Amino acid sequence: MEKTKVLFVSQEITPYLPETEMSAIGRYLPQGIQEKGKEIRTFMPRYGCINERRNQLHEVIRLSGMNLIIDDTDHPLIIKVASIQAARMQVYFIDNEDYFHRKEILLDENGDAFEDNDERAIFFARGVLETVKKLRWAPDVVHCQGWFTGLVPLYLKKSFNEDPLFTETKVVFSMYDDEFSTKFSSRFREKSIIEGVSQEDVSILEDASYVALHKLAIDQSDALIMGSPQINDEVMAYAVASGKPFLEYKNKDEYVLAYSELYDELVAE
Repeated sequence: MEKTKVLFVSQEITPYLPETEMSAIGRYLPQGIQEKGKEIRTFMPRYGCINERRNQLHEVIRLSGMNLIIDDTDHPLIIKVASIQAARMQVYFIDNEDYFHRKEILLDENGDAFEDNDERAIFFARGVLETVKKLRWAPDVVHCQGWFTGLVPLYLKKSFNEDPLFTETKVVFSMYDDEFSTKFSSRFREKSIIEGVSQEDVSILEDASYVALHKLAIDQSDALIMGSPQINDEVMAYAVASGKPFLEYKNKDEYVLAYSELYDELVAE
């Protein structure tokens, strides 16, 4: 029997970023799932604060070089990779000079979301899926963690769904206590549309808010996880009302087994 393949798309992973609840899960969950006999791949953005020399990142030439068009502008996609030796695990980084070479991560020094976070999220989601296509690696489960990954479920279900690599893929979305109040660009909805995605599919982004992006991800996912002990009340209510498989918060001693069992249930459907 072939190993179950799990693709982790993470907003944060330690040691590349400071340790938080989300970055620790981004680091230790893939290792735990790999130790349970599953095959994994892991992706995150190559934020400008990540020290490439210290973390030994290097460009993967055969995967780089594609241009992604966002709002009629070409943006080169650069793929880098590093290894976490203790976990026998590689991490792929989505990089682009326009979007990821600033020192802050997703919020500026005043705690406000960057004005181009909509385009950064679009670029990241598309970059991950295009790179997985180049790898010719068919994930059984794609686990998205954090709001910055919120467009991955949409693109998987609407734009990449006819690719043989993704026709059977199940999507899990983890929600965290990472809320911000700044609105995305008023043109987020328009810019998020790519081949296979209709105006109706992204109508919820008319609001261009943190909550709206979560609702979109919930609509397009197959299962949902409460990644923090507390999350936005409206997001929580929407997730529960969706009727989709929903895992409440699990502590660090519980989550690897619980998530692994959820993957197994989804793949068996």
